[in-house]
Amino acid sequence: MASSLFSGERVVVALFTFRIIYSTSPSLLYESVSLSLLFLFSLFVEISLESSPSHSSLLNTRPGASSGVLLGAVSLPGVMFSRLLLNSRALLVNEIGPEDLEYMWLQYWATTASCFSVLVYLCFILRNQFSHNHLLSLHGYWRNKLNIGFIALCAALFCVSTAKSFSGRYTTLLLFWVLLHGLATVRLIQHVLHTFPACASVGEALLVTSGLVIYFGDMFACTLVKIYGYLVSSEFNSIHSGIERSEISTIIQGVLLGLLLFPFFFKYVILIWQQITNSAYTEAREDHQRGKAALFYASLACILILIVPSWMQLVHDFPAHPLLWIFDFVFSEPLKRLSLCIYWVSVIYASVLRFYNISKSSKIERILLRKYYHLMAVLMFVPALILQPKFLNLAFGAALAAFLVLEIIRVWRIWPLGHLVHQFLNAFTDHRDSDLLIVSHFSLLLGCALPIWMSSGFNDRPLAPFAGILSLGIGDTMASMVGHKYGVLRWSKTGKKTIEGTAAGITSVLAACSILLPILATTGYIFTQHWFSLLLAVTLSGLLEAYTAQLDNAFIPLVFYSLLCI
Repeated sequence: MASSLFSGERVVVALFTFRIIYSTSPSLLYESVSLSLLFLFSLFVEISLESSPSHSSLLNTRPGASSGVLLGAVSLPGVMFSRLLLNSRALLVNEIGPEDLEYMWLQYWATTASCFSVLVYLCFILRNQFSHNHLLSLHGYWRNKLNIGFIALCAALFCVSTAKSFSGRYTTLLLFWVLLHGLATVRLIQHVLHTFPACASVGEALLVTSGLVIYFGDMFACTLVKIYGYLVSSEFNSIHSGIERSEISTIIQGVLLGLLLFPFFFKYVILIWQQITNSAYTEAREDHQRGKAALFYASLACILILIVPSWMQLVHDFPAHPLLWIFDFVFSEPLKRLSLCIYWVSVIYASVLRFYNISKSSKIERILLRKYYHLMAVLMFVPALILQPKFLNLAFGAALAAFLVLEIIRVWRIWPLGHLVHQFLNAFTDHRDSDLLIVSHFSLLLGCALPIWMSSGFNDRPLAPFAGILSLGIGDTMASMVGHKYGVLRWSKTGKKTIEGTAAGITSVLAACSILLPILATTGYIFTQHWFSLLLAVTLSGLLEAYTAQLDNAFIPLVFYSLLCI
């Protein structure tokens, strides 16, 4: 019983949470208490959910996977809390203004509210299940009381924290704003689990949906302030209009959100087209597929060329059309940036061609074949991050946009690329992918990109942008290869991860850091990373890779980044 309660993943998440809270400053006391409550609440919900034998079928989650509620609920608030600590240090040295710290403070509470709301939703599902099974006893009564206590304490902490700096009317507005994030996350996770059944665990779905809601909420707030600034509270207006937004971040945000909303738009376009032409019944199947493809590409061009750039120009003062701004940016340093593009294309072409042929003819395991792409990420991204970080930010956005377009084409079976894309991507899938949704390439790209995107602006931890590249490209790769070839001692009887592999992953990341830090020092970075905190960050992220059954490409970089920032 005790061994199942204190599993390796839970112990690592507990150490991760304790490390963040231990590093907090007195000014963030309420936020640190709220993070502690979130940890306890998510642990309570995870134990309750996994004690139910039918939770996988009840929530349409990936069969055979643990719920991952604790890791999914704590990871993103932990990232926001670490960035809150980083911004507090930046404010002390006058690198940012007070509105930047207030903005990150609001982002933290919105993220916490999103995770809390999903936990409450899961509690209601469990309560209904126990009611139907006639198991609502004294234990269930105290469970409900505990749920209410967690929610009330978190709401009280938020109100007290807000009242320190803002008026009562503004506190009410912010409480309503974070509550909207929570409700939106619950609705979105319901939609994701219903639309993509058996594609994700609860923790993975929680991480994705809460991140998307925060991203959409930021877009909505920026648009609201720009259009109705005179109707919005002056304090709310100052938080969102006072922070600096770069052209690159605005372009990435606009394109990604436009592509995420595109399937809903295209669905209605197809319905209207079928009603007008009755093509589903009167035309040949091939002509119907070509007509659908023509509508798809025309709708996609309309979104990317007209609608999304119009929103970008609304929230940011671009001197020209955003696509022209991208063209000017790339050719402002043509030799460096075009040479980097040629290098990327060459590496991708050689690697994809080689590994795809191996995947069809060789008996090598797919898990090892996929790790070669992790190494390819190191070769591609490390030189660019050192020499051209802004251009790499834009390139990550372009690559992720291309992945989204290809996945939409694959899912909708758009002629003529749908079948070819599915056949190619299927060669690199594993047990966490499905025919309905393939996410491995997304998680690898985002795992490398998110620490870099989040490190734009003030950053006094030079290794933080490299968190994804180091943990996935080097640590995860070495752990898998060494563990597969030489591993003997396993961390658990049922798992495949070995102690030898984990030790190799941790050692390789530390060795890479010892090489990388002197290189960064020559480019002007000041060494501010203590070796003890670095060792702790590398060790905890390595242990998480060893113990977690979740999509490690998504969680390990976030945990490693958070620990490097504090």
